[in-house]
Amino acid sequence: MTVNIYDDLNALEATLRKTEAYANVQDALEVLHSDEEATKAFMAFRELQVNFQEKQMRGEELTEEDLAQAESITQAAQENPKIIALLESEKKLSETLDEINRVLMKSIQDLYEKY
Repeated sequence: MTVNIYDDLNALEATLRKTEAYANVQDALEVLHSDEEATKAFMAFRELQVNFQEKQMRGEELTEEDLAQAESITQAAQENPKIIALLESEKKLSETLDEINRVLMKSIQDLYEKY
């Protein structure tokens, strides 16, 4: 019997798009992008996150300038209700994805616990 796991994954992806968590992120993105100032602040926040992750992966230390910039950008993001709404909806979507991952990994955990 041949099993095509990708058919199931595609179905799961389609189902994920129908969830409330996904719809909330989509709605929050639409609201955010309707405001140019909020969009710029959010993009600066995302760029900061990516830059810090890249530095960490290269083993580089964060400078005082990096930390000051991070504080300024993060404060601007935290003061914008549209960005906060997006981050909160992203967190809930991430929780859904974490649960999916836990379910998917159960069979592998069971396999190793068996031996």
